[in-house]
Amino acid sequence: MKKLNKILLLAVVLPFFLITGCKDDDPVPANENFVKLTEYLIANDLDLDNVLDGWITAAPTDPAEVDAFLNGYQVFDIRGIDDYNASHIQGAVHSSLETIIDDAANATKPILVACYTGQSAAHAVVALRLSGHPDAKVLKWGMSGWNNELTSPWADATGDLATDANWTTDATASLAEYDYPEWTTNSTDPAEILAERVKVLTDGGFKGIPAADVLANPDNYFINNYWAQADVDHYGHIKGAYRILPLTLKNDDFRHYDPNKTVVTYCWTGQTSSMVTAYLTVLGYNAKSLKFGTNAMIYSTLESHKFVTPLPVDLPLVTE
Repeated sequence: MKKLNKILLLAVVLPFFLITGCKDDDPVPANENFVKLTEYLIANDLDLDNVLDGWITAAPTDPAEVDAFLNGYQVFDIRGIDDYNASHIQGAVHSSLETIIDDAANATKPILVACYTGQSAAHAVVALRLSGHPDAKVLKWGMSGWNNELTSPWADATGDLATDANWTTDATASLAEYDYPEWTTNSTDPAEILAERVKVLTDGGFKGIPAADVLANPDNYFINNYWAQADVDHYGHIKGAYRILPLTLKNDDFRHYDPNKTVVTYCWTGQTSSMVTAYLTVLGYNAKSLKFGTNAMIYSTLESHKFVTPLPVDLPLVTE
């Protein structure tokens, strides 16, 4: 009798699992998601090194060159609306990180994204480059590099926070290998998965972290110094930091990132690290960009890559 009851129970339960276990909207196992997405990125020339190819451009150094410069771009300004209304670049369209993909849908020229400092714009440019706008660029230094009236976000951020604060000339930390980050999706199409992950990026806002927070507790983070080895040897680095560069999917360099920690990337200015952070976010890492990079930490000793005021030239602004 017990045997018969078991058979009857299986007859009832098994069809339920066969039906519910094959629904189209069941999430795919997390690692399969990551592999499917990264294979798609590599196959479509969207590896990080491709995304970082020619991603930034500086403002003209001569006011006479402004018209020709702007004729080559559709400018999107992602600062707050009040600041945009106060003054902006001629022809610039107001947008935001959250809406940049939709706003750029009908762009007929390469896109140039302007923000306050060039850091938030880097997030937007990664989103755009992963969404069919391979020529999108960041305005270097943001609006701080356009006109002296707008330099305060950068001018107020430079400093020497790393003086006696967990900065070292010791060797960077030894690399290990980790599992891929885990996340789920209801899609099976890699292009749709990428669009979904880009939306995670744009909906999440700028992922910056103050240098003071990282320097105070470096052990709380997985820190990558995105510099050449010669620069690390010359200047030193945050205590406990790694140096992972180059960084590509095709060479499986992301295996060196710990998906269970907050990943902090830093560079000279926070602009490149913002690009890397945005890409890491799309891949599923909990990533942050150290704001203003080493300009905030060892400004006095930097021999290059420094934001300097006053700007050599004031470029024109308009109000509307």
